[in-house]
Amino acid sequence: MEWTKDLALGDERIDSTHREFVALVDAVGKAADDAMLVAIDALIAHTEAHFEQEQGWMAATAFPSTHCHLDEHAGVLGAIQEVRGYVSEGKFHVGRVLAQELDTWFKQHAATMDSMLAQWLRQCKFDTAQELTTQSEGLLQP
Repeated sequence: MEWTKDLALGDERIDSTHREFVALVDAVGKAADDAMLVAIDALIAHTEAHFEQEQGWMAATAFPSTHCHLDEHAGVLGAIQEVRGYVSEGKFHVGRVLAQELDTWFKQHAATMDSMLAQWLRQCKFDTAQELTTQSEGLLQP
């Protein structure tokens, strides 16, 4: 998996987080057997923080599609954690399949759900770098 300009959403913090995700998925896919568990652990740590970051932005701006977005995050994180168990048992091919599947999933997720979130954050004038809105009062709305 590699980063392409097609994955960019126009928000530097989101794009930076996504570039890191892509690099970590790629690392899992290319990892030697003896390094795969470490690569998956790094992916899990990043993914937990990545999804928590987005969840915070959704909560701060009352993002309308929060429930659906978070359900998808939970499913993906659960799958990665499940694959970690297989890899810890020496089933390294499952880790490589995970990397292939995450490549497909992420391209779709970024183009749809994350794209909608990025657009919503722009409409709300929410600055992801500062974790705040440029609006001065009240619940954030576009």
